[in-house]
Amino acid sequence: MAVAPDTAADLVYQIFDLQRAVRCVAAAGVRGQDTGVALQGVLRFVGEGESRATKLAERLGVSAPVLSRHIADLEEQGLVVRRQDPEDGRAQLVTLTPAGKDKLRQIEEQRTAILQDYLRDWSEADAGNTAKALQKLTESLKKSARATAAGIPSTSEEQKHG
Repeated sequence: MAVAPDTAADLVYQIFDLQRAVRCVAAAGVRGQDTGVALQGVLRFVGEGESRATKLAERLGVSAPVLSRHIADLEEQGLVVRRQDPEDGRAQLVTLTPAGKDKLRQIEEQRTAILQDYLRDWSEADAGNTAKALQKLTESLKKSARATAAGIPSTSEEQKHG
């Protein structure tokens, strides 16, 4: 049950269009704030639990130096702290401070309110179905990306060579 090329092409277009729209929503949400979209993204991932800086960079898809600058900015604002990883003294663990937790909560509440306003003509069922479809898409893409990174051929590659 493969996705047809035209359907896949349309989905790619829709994903990129969604990314542009999400950036516009995010930009609307950061006006007048001291943390931009990039820092808010880092804050969100750190808010999922203490993590190694290298893992955060990998998850965010940024280089270690870029993440280090973002973490330094957040640290300067008192929103995150770094400490040595007790299991590997060369690595650092990053976690939110109480102020960082408050800031993240405020950001998420503001984004939720903005999205609710933008989707005021949607039904609860529309929003729920879209969330489920996006979750399924995200999981499929993550699974495929992990497999590719691990050198495991995709189903289409297996069919070409099999």
